[in-house]
Amino acid sequence: MSRVKRGVTAHAKHKKVYKAAKGFYGRRKNTIRAAKPAVEKAMQYAFRDRKRKKRTFRALWIQRINAAVRPFGLTYSKFIDGMAKSGITVDRKVLSDLAINEPASFQAIAEKAKAALAA
Repeated sequence: MSRVKRGVTAHAKHKKVYKAAKGFYGRRKNTIRAAKPAVEKAMQYAFRDRKRKKRTFRALWIQRINAAVRPFGLTYSKFIDGMAKSGITVDRKVLSDLAINEPASFQAIAEKAKAALAA
């Protein structure tokens, strides 16, 4: 049986890891023994934070809506309750965008929600 030299395969595998570790600090970018666990950990963080990003943005939208409805004498929870009672179905992302870019239309929604709470 002939001898197989494995340098080419190993080099190709290592190259993939080095490419993923590009920009890392110190030996983590250019030594396979340090780069491999660093890349694996980075992939774990990337997977976890793709899920977390959705939560973070929803929290941001809620904070923006809460800040925008306070001048109208409402809290976030009362505003959402009023919207449900008035039959307005606009998601939080769009409400947040309206509060920032179109205050007049957001005010109209807030007034309708407030009226639905009073009724």
